[in-house]
Amino acid sequence: MTMRRTPSFLSAVCLAPCLAVLCLASCQSGTATDARPPLAGAKIGGPFALIDENGRPVTDRSFAGKYRVMYFGYTYCPDVCPVDVQTIAQGLAELEKRDPALAARVVPIFVTVDPARDTPAVLKQFTAAFSPRLVGLTGSPQAVAQAEKAYAVYASKGLASPGGYLVNHSRQTYLMDPDNRPLALVPQDETPAAVADTIEKWAK
Repeated sequence: MTMRRTPSFLSAVCLAPCLAVLCLASCQSGTATDARPPLAGAKIGGPFALIDENGRPVTDRSFAGKYRVMYFGYTYCPDVCPVDVQTIAQGLAELEKRDPALAARVVPIFVTVDPARDTPAVLKQFTAAFSPRLVGLTGSPQAVAQAEKAYAVYASKGLASPGGYLVNHSRQTYLMDPDNRPLALVPQDETPAAVADTIEKWAK
């Protein structure tokens, strides 16, 4: 797949600061022997009703019994979102090598923050470029906004660009348990091994 690109200096908007994200990051501190997940008890996650890359209705209940790796971004992002998603996909591939049974219980999910452009067809092309297991979700602006609020995600339309416009959004990846409760932040800005390590540590 040929990724759409805008000038690289504009990609910084994908790193827009968000107070909620900073607070969540501080929750991650602790030692390697911590028995309690860093985000245990945090008010993150909730019901949503969206549409997947195949045009099928999907809710949070569609993934019941599965761990979810939740990432919010958009396909027209110049470079940050594709790099993050690639790291997540490679981390899951690493986990498959280490523990195939555990990896099979993890669903990677990409939720767009740009529903106006990210139609199911666009999402299908995007997700297929990274992993056949990656689920892409879109929906009406109202439905996407509800999901953003539930997962403490900041997003707003930003500067105009040659591709149309950019979207400012917070950048965090959640590991959710089979009951859709938050466990930890997945380090998508590190290495694939770090992604696999985090999932392996908190997904039982």
